Amino acid sequence: MGGIEPYESALDAIPGAHPYPRSSRYHDAEIGVYRGDDGVEVRYVKRRLLPPLPRDEGDTAPHVVRSGERADQLGQRYFGDPGQWWRIADANPVMDPRELTEEPGRKIGIPLPGGGFGHG
Repeated sequence: MGGIEPYESALDAIPGAHPYPRSSRYHDAEIGVYRGDDGVEVRYVKRRLLPPLPRDEGDTAPHVVRSGERADQLGQRYFGDPGQWWRIADANPVMDPRELTEEPGRKIGIPLPGGGFGHG
């Protein structure tokens, strides 16, 4: 994972600085604005497309799911942040994080730093 400048993580704590923290899967998503007939604006996150899947095994490290593991635990183990489970979900790909670990013995891919999945 690349280093984050101290001021960047400090900005994450300021309400309104940007809608999602840098660690969020939605940080780089485009924000849209819908204006109703009454003139009220509603901001929303535009559709987020998944990054390209790994082209070969070299883009991910293998992990064999153990009984009782959860996606947030894998986020903590591999990225030091349980909220980074989404990077693993994107690399496999699954919509529901429970799909990653529901089957003990399943082999999943963990994205490598700089491998194009998320902010690594």
